[in-house]
Amino acid sequence: MKTHTTIDAVKSYYDNIIKYLIFGNCLKNNTYPLSVSAERLSQALSIAEHTKKLNADAVAHGSTGAGNDQVRFDMIFNIMIPGVQIITPIRDMKLSREEEITYLKSKGVEMNFEKSTYSINKGLWGTSVGGKETLSSRGLLPEEAWPTQITKTGAEEVKLSFVKGELYGVNDTKFIHPTEAIQYLQNIAGAYGIGRDIHVGDTIIGIKGRVGFEAAAPMVILKAHHALEKHVLTKWQLNWKDQLALFYGNWLHEGQIMDPVMRDIEAFFTNSQQNVTGDVFVQLNPYYFQVIGIDSAHDLMSAAFGKYGEMNTGYTGDDVRGFSKIFGNQTSIYHKVNNSI
Repeated sequence: MKTHTTIDAVKSYYDNIIKYLIFGNCLKNNTYPLSVSAERLSQALSIAEHTKKLNADAVAHGSTGAGNDQVRFDMIFNIMIPGVQIITPIRDMKLSREEEITYLKSKGVEMNFEKSTYSINKGLWGTSVGGKETLSSRGLLPEEAWPTQITKTGAEEVKLSFVKGELYGVNDTKFIHPTEAIQYLQNIAGAYGIGRDIHVGDTIIGIKGRVGFEAAAPMVILKAHHALEKHVLTKWQLNWKDQLALFYGNWLHEGQIMDPVMRDIEAFFTNSQQNVTGDVFVQLNPYYFQVIGIDSAHDLMSAAFGKYGEMNTGYTGDDVRGFSKIFGNQTSIYHKVNNSI
């Protein structure tokens, strides 16, 4: 029996992965919003669940033996559907593109087999672009390589409305699910050419890779979310989030979404978002954007407690004198004991 099933995993992709990348402000190597790596994990998880429903004896994927995806798919399948045979014809048979085309033609497949100049992978959380310029350590992608062309000029201000760390509004438009807000913002910001960059990263299999990407909505959302957090979270909440997010993004990139430590970090991220509610104002321009400011009932930058560098209302100068002596006391003792000053 032959059947085909189309799985709509957009919302589960957000709920299980993207949401936590936003909570953690995750950027691989401070550059890349983990667009393809996150998408592959969502695909692998969905395929594994469908394989269970079918009670299938085997599952196949089309990864080559040269990249990250083979590890992500194999590892998740081994964990979620142990004992199910994993078939990987392109990897196992070391098929070239020309051999794949010959096979397809022999089966009557008719299409334009002309190799594209650029390899493009478009998804909810960004689009990767690979071409001859990314195969070496130097070179920029030309304007025509980018899937989203620039059609807007001048400046435009947008308002992003977050509720407990999740984007539910853009300008005056409210959305039922954050995926709708992401797609809506992408249509606005993408036309400015925002979020274009080239990422150089370490692959799971040990080599370095270079790839172009465009991710207008993800980059604007991450920076806006981070700006809001800096206003409403405490110093040590921000500090520990940064440390956990670095590990979380790296471990997710390497396909380890099933590791229970990821659920532990996600629980921390979720708890940290209880007061991350408010509006963030962003100015969009061709090729770049700027966060203008925020408005939140949880803003800790309140004039009621003083203005930095100008006036304080919660303590006196004498309080600071005593605090400064105590705060530096251990370091003072060290230098006195060791005659280092």
